[in-house]
Amino acid sequence: MGKKEQMTLEESIVQYLIDHEMTITTVESCTGGMISARLTDVSGVSEVFKQGFVTYSNKAKRKMVGVKKDTLKQYTAVSEQTAWEMARGGALEADADVCVSVTGYAGPPSGQEDDTVGLVYIGCYVKGRIIVEEHRFEGDRRAIREQAAEAALQLVHTCMTKNQKKKKA
Repeated sequence: MGKKEQMTLEESIVQYLIDHEMTITTVESCTGGMISARLTDVSGVSEVFKQGFVTYSNKAKRKMVGVKKDTLKQYTAVSEQTAWEMARGGALEADADVCVSVTGYAGPPSGQEDDTVGLVYIGCYVKGRIIVEEHRFEGDRRAIREQAAEAALQLVHTCMTKNQKKKKA
């Protein structure tokens, strides 16, 4: 893959996973598979990528990765709690060491104003530890989705490397 400073974010993640004999899965809502696509563009990813879940509907979130109906009712699909359950559920369902989840509002039906547009929650599960970040992205639907995918990959990289450093200490 060349020198580390020349690696893409995705290449860096995949190399880290290979080097540490870890696996990854994704649970995506508003990004609709963009994170999985970016990861699977990397040669060698088949060694570490378990699967990707696209859980756009609430029903899919419940059935595929075990998000609780009560969570969706009380907090909505776009919430810290839902992102947390998506990350945990995806990791457990796929038996993966790492799972990234994304849920958010990429854009309203055309012509409607909505102040929640751009609100995205990203969860990251690494070997039992879960953190969730809240983001507010700007732009059109495509721009929001691309920013969310980039932020999700950044979070995965940070969570993995931070987790590893803590283990060694």
